[in-house]
Amino acid sequence: MQPMIVLTPFARTRLFPRDQRGNAIQDCTADAFERHLNEHQPLKVLDGYAPFCQLHVHANWTPTRCYAVPITDDNRHRLRSGYEARSSDELPVLVRWFEGVESPAARYIIPILYSREQLAKEGSSIDGDWGVVGCLYTMEPEEIPMAPITMMRNALGVEEGGSDVPLDREAYRRSVAFWESHANWRP
Repeated sequence: MQPMIVLTPFARTRLFPRDQRGNAIQDCTADAFERHLNEHQPLKVLDGYAPFCQLHVHANWTPTRCYAVPITDDNRHRLRSGYEARSSDELPVLVRWFEGVESPAARYIIPILYSREQLAKEGSSIDGDWGVVGCLYTMEPEEIPMAPITMMRNALGVEEGGSDVPLDREAYRRSVAFWESHANWRP
């Protein structure tokens, strides 16, 4: 029997915002997305950054665009930065993004899942086996490195919006290498 997957409130807000911004999941409701994950086997399952985390790779069934865009000499002038928090409970951190740059349609949607037990530890009980906490939209059926600031937040602990997973220095270096040459985009 396939485990039950549910969208966490955190993921619903970020992946299906009220403003339906262009860098969120497109042409799919939160309920339809959750249903799709439960009715379709992933192409493959990737190990996450900790034992309680999995990434399920699905062919993109929506027009959702890639999560990250390579930084080039032609688009570097469109990079912006600012301090933002992912929720009202978190402290703002420095982030950067492109404005006025649109990425291609993603080939893969990769939901990031946490176990029911980890979500309970973080104060977010779910009625399922796994909860979606985020999602990657990619051209390749592989994980995009977690942003360095997210890795640091996770190491700070649950009280700061993290997961109590110690910082992995090698994974952090790989993340920096990727994010030095890529950025998220906003419409």
